[in-house]
Amino acid sequence: MTLNIQKIRNEFPALSRPVLFLDNPGGTQITRRSLDRIHDYLINKNANHGGAFETSRLSDNLVEEARQAAADFLNAERSDEIIFGPNMTSLTFNISRALAREFNRGDTIVVTRLDHDANISPWLLAAEDRGCRVWWVDFHPEDCTLDVEDFKNAMEENPRLVALGYASNAVGTINPVKELTALAHRAGALVYIDAVQYAPHGPIDVKDLDCDFLVCSAYKYFGPHEGVLYGRYDLLDRLRAYRVRPAPALPPGKFETGTGNFEHMAGALGALEYFEWIGKEFGSEFREITDDYIGRRRVFKQAMHAIRAYEFEISRTLLQELGDVNGLTLYGITDNRQLEQRVPTFSFTLQGWFPGELAGELDRQGIYTWNGNFYAVAVTERLGLEGNGGLLRSGAVHYNTLDEIRHFGDVLRKIAHKSVH
Repeated sequence: MTLNIQKIRNEFPALSRPVLFLDNPGGTQITRRSLDRIHDYLINKNANHGGAFETSRLSDNLVEEARQAAADFLNAERSDEIIFGPNMTSLTFNISRALAREFNRGDTIVVTRLDHDANISPWLLAAEDRGCRVWWVDFHPEDCTLDVEDFKNAMEENPRLVALGYASNAVGTINPVKELTALAHRAGALVYIDAVQYAPHGPIDVKDLDCDFLVCSAYKYFGPHEGVLYGRYDLLDRLRAYRVRPAPALPPGKFETGTGNFEHMAGALGALEYFEWIGKEFGSEFREITDDYIGRRRVFKQAMHAIRAYEFEISRTLLQELGDVNGLTLYGITDNRQLEQRVPTFSFTLQGWFPGELAGELDRQGIYTWNGNFYAVAVTERLGLEGNGGLLRSGAVHYNTLDEIRHFGDVLRKIAHKSVH
């Protein structure tokens, strides 16, 4: 265990509340460094873009600083491959509209049943508009892992685009995205990766993945509500953006429609500075495996390896605690030997309880969880749970403690005991 959890928790003002935050897959708590950046921006740099005065210059400089930090975090080739937007969904709709102009009737678009709907519906609508076919890649219900053979079959259709998730926001599965991207490229497809759920849990390297697009959200990794999109510059430059006439003609500006939420870009920078602090404070033991990176890019990778190592302990403890609850059915990977294939997002049903009722009972016990389908409606439909209230989702991050996870298990066992007796 490489992290000093008390030091970590001191970085999050919200964690002073006497509650257990297991709602993290829906949005994490915000780090103090992110809050400080937002506060400083609104007091000292608050201005619109491109003005001939000091606060506007300071604001523009801050946005570029945030853009470079995001490029370093994702290991993008250049900062102008980073596009900011209100959220992942809006960014994906914007890019899907631009890409759809190049699709032809009869082309194939590939989506997966393991994805959040924000990486499904934009492509379904694009397919409908352009007369394209859609191939749905299935997953194995017994462990909620993607059906790679079905994916390979889809590649035989020579699709124009493949949309897939890095990790499932519903059941925690990490997809073999590098392998799948290579298969898609050999078939001539562009690859669009939703990394929203994975970003707080492990290192991302868009150059190593060789993906064409990758999108994440700062509010899932300890910042404010701000979407972050990586796109290969040649693609961003080629695509026609839907924008107003005075807007920039080159990326990234041509895709950043309207006045940006600059204070949230500042907050996204603060969240990345928090990761930088983790890397410097706790990441030294991962120096050897991050030798391919230099400077801040290396520090970011050390931070995410340190987080990932600690979260393996969280996942082991969650598996043990949930496995001891009578009447609980866990969906997803449950083998301790396969923890590298999942993030600590665990969804389940409990005999005698609808997920919404169970979430309400946990709330009364001071434990925050999510219930339903979490916009991963294709998952709950495939599992046959959509008509029964979906799932109860508990999701940990590195500021959660092992004691908190054990307490969660104790509370669930008491609830299960009451439901039986």
